[in-house]
Amino acid sequence: MNDKRPVNLDIGTMALPITAIVSILHRASGAFIFFAVAILFALLGQSLSGPEGFAAAQECLNSFIGKLLVWGTLSGVIYHSVAGVKHLIMDAGIGETMEGGIRGAQLVFVVSGLLIVIAGLWIW
Repeated sequence: MNDKRPVNLDIGTMALPITAIVSILHRASGAFIFFAVAILFALLGQSLSGPEGFAAAQECLNSFIGKLLVWGTLSGVIYHSVAGVKHLIMDAGIGETMEGGIRGAQLVFVVSGLLIVIAGLWIW
C-alpha cells in the first residue's frame, strides 16, 4: 500500500470539532471527579474522628482552598452530569445528526456554565 496522504501528528495544530471537545471533557471530568471525591472522603474521615478532627475539617472547608476544592468538584459533577444527560438523549434517538450533535454540545456548554456559576455563587 503506497499512501501519499500527508500525516499530521501534531495534536496542537488539529482543529477539533465542538462535539469532540465535549466528549473529551466528559471523560476528563469523570477522572477528575474520581480523584476529587477521594480527597473529600479523606476530609469526611477526618471530620468523623472526633471534635478536633471535625473542627480541622470545617476550618479546611471554610478556607479559600477548601471552597475551591468543593467548587471544582461540583463543577466536575455538573459538567459530567449535563454531558451524560446529552448522551442519554442521543441514545434515545434525539439529536443524532451532525447538526443535532453540534447543538447538543453547545447546549452542554451553556447549561453547565450557568450551573457552575450558580454553584460558585452558592459556595462563596
